[in-house]
Amino acid sequence: MIREEEVYKIGRLGKTHGVKGEITFQFDDDIFDRTDNDYLVLEIDGILVPFFMEEYRFRSDSLALVKFCDIDTQQRAAELTGCNVFFPRELAEEEDMPSLSSLVGFELVEAKTGETISTIASIDDSTANILFELEDGKLIPATDDLITRVDMQKRTITMQIPEGLLDI
Repeated sequence: MIREEEVYKIGRLGKTHGVKGEITFQFDDDIFDRTDNDYLVLEIDGILVPFFMEEYRFRSDSLALVKFCDIDTQQRAAELTGCNVFFPRELAEEEDMPSLSSLVGFELVEAKTGETISTIASIDDSTANILFELEDGKLIPATDDLITRVDMQKRTITMQIPEGLLDI
């Protein structure tokens, strides 16, 4: 059984495409293309289920058409519409640089005090300045200048947070 902490969300399935079981995949992270992995994890009725990809092709920087094994009709593909798509953390950690999406759920630690500030709830990459959105709604710049350490095993990010930034 796949547990929620073993995966992280990379996108969502959209509408079907054609009659042979293809479905659109809106993704935030193209890790599935950068690693040697042949499956994605879909959330179906609250259960995480692996689905093996037969093939996929990109339509844009954030949209792909995916054909899963044993999903060979438009009706079968339609059953997957709206499913959240996840990727195994273990396989993403093999990459030299972790993807931003894989950092959601990590604890943010202040470098000077060692104090846990909060947990990263999401990544805001809608502008040139990428931000960590914390569970309490605060935004912290996700720049290399501030990040001192990323511990994939402990799921922590240690940062030198400028004085007063958390008071905003």
